[in-house]
Amino acid sequence: MGLPTIDLRNTNTVWCSVIAETLARLGVTHAVISPGSRSTALTLALVRHPGIETLPVLDERSAAFFALGLARRLRQPVALVCTSGTAGANYFPAVIEAHESGVPLLLLTADRPPELRACHSGQTIDQQKLFGAFVKAYHELCVPEATMERLQYLRQTLVNACDRARGPFPGPVHLNAPFRDPLAPIGDETARSLQGRLDEDFFAHLDRAVPASRLATFWQRANTVRGLIVAGPASPQDPAAYARAVGALAVASGWPILADALSTLRTHRPESPAAVVTTYDLLLRNETTAKALMPRQVLCLGSWPTSKVLRAFIERSQAEILLVSPTEDNRDALHGRTRQIVAPVESLAIQGAPFPDDSYANLWKRGEQMGRERLDTAMAEAGGFEGKAAWLLAKCLPVGTPLFVSGSMPVRDVEYFWPANGGEHAFAFNRGANGIDGTLSTALGLAHGNRPSVLLTGDLALLHDSNGGLIAPRLKGSLTIVLINNRGGGIFEHLPIAAFDPPFEEYFATPQAVEFSSWAKTYGIEHVAVRDWSHLESLARTLPTEGVRVWEIRTDRKADAAYRKKLFSRLATEIGHALAV
Repeated sequence: MGLPTIDLRNTNTVWCSVIAETLARLGVTHAVISPGSRSTALTLALVRHPGIETLPVLDERSAAFFALGLARRLRQPVALVCTSGTAGANYFPAVIEAHESGVPLLLLTADRPPELRACHSGQTIDQQKLFGAFVKAYHELCVPEATMERLQYLRQTLVNACDRARGPFPGPVHLNAPFRDPLAPIGDETARSLQGRLDEDFFAHLDRAVPASRLATFWQRANTVRGLIVAGPASPQDPAAYARAVGALAVASGWPILADALSTLRTHRPESPAAVVTTYDLLLRNETTAKALMPRQVLCLGSWPTSKVLRAFIERSQAEILLVSPTEDNRDALHGRTRQIVAPVESLAIQGAPFPDDSYANLWKRGEQMGRERLDTAMAEAGGFEGKAAWLLAKCLPVGTPLFVSGSMPVRDVEYFWPANGGEHAFAFNRGANGIDGTLSTALGLAHGNRPSVLLTGDLALLHDSNGGLIAPRLKGSLTIVLINNRGGGIFEHLPIAAFDPPFEEYFATPQAVEFSSWAKTYGIEHVAVRDWSHLESLARTLPTEGVRVWEIRTDRKADAAYRKKLFSRLATEIGHALAV
């Protein structure tokens, strides 16, 4: 780190210079800034600092999700800066997602000083604890003062905020920052006494990181062969090491791994003979098969999987559940016979040798082999079915491609059709709150400074965050949007409400008629109409290295829903008969 960058022109400039210098030394390398007057001094200080990349984003809602995507990739706090009033309120959906999925964000909301609040002063709302319980910590900074005592307080408050954001349980932290005039860097005499005092010695201790401790956690498994390892959605720092750790648990227990598509276990094979099951959602749709596969114990890693069928199966089993979670929050939505270990999955070890009886694990292996063969055959023969896009991307995307998957049908089709392979694709997702908020902005944040990345999304999820297109010119890197355009909300076709029309089509399916070629042109984004599956396959094998483009695949929402239901019913019955359980 070079010499401190301190601006002594007035109280606000020195205050914000200390903020920028402290954040840079604490490892904050990116700040996403939305325009506004009250945040002027903060913006200028961050822009001037050579160790922080600043990115201007007009829409605070998009800015927050862009920062969320960046922080997911960097695994470090990303600073968000906005002005006073309703600007910060637009951060709320992304703050909720960051809280629920454990992503470190540092929210710096500028504010008017106390004397200008509650008196109808312009662009002023009550910003105290604006995000409620959805932040790990909240603090209102004092009004800036050009004294060493107050600057020491500021420095330590920022240290604590970054520590809280990082973890061991990461999440968002909110600092409300009031400022008096002058907001612009107008010179006065208020900071002159600090000349030469905010030197290297003032910041030096911030460069010495405290190493994290990771202790091994041991679990004595129960006396049963009928056990399952359920690997839920996860985004570990080292996916290959995570896969090895889960594979070691499978070897120690003798249990098969049911791998959610977002668990990294499908794209990073465990180095073990353990069974990795990907077709459980299909297998468990047959009642006879489901009864034969009922477990007595379940080791759940991280979060519960996307599959509603699997969750219902575990709930019916009344199995004993050990939930291994990196956070201390209650993560058991099934309310089962559950004990929770708060520890990284990589630190868990199982005591005791596995039983020699492998009949239960072999039943899962046989089911997986049959399920995968039948699904692959069906997808190879499928015509315009939208689920084939996920299956083809698994086969065609370059090794190691970062892939952001939107909510609703895309994440479910990845769950249904993405096989276990060695593609080392880096999945990312907003599954903390399971919404479609900020899909495009988050994917752009993930792609910024990354290798060529892909967003798999539906039309409504993209339109819900269409303003994220404003960020496209700022992107350093490449994002390819694979758009499934079925002109509405396809996921609702699978719900009971679909039988009630009206009001289903207008109020749930919410059909749209947007021409995405025109939408793309508005934001300077390239548009490609995908002609057929061979066209998508040829496109996906070599991704562009810079810029943003959308590959649009048009499908039939109602026909796809009917095909999906019929396919799963037929294959589940066939496999049940073949297994003869």
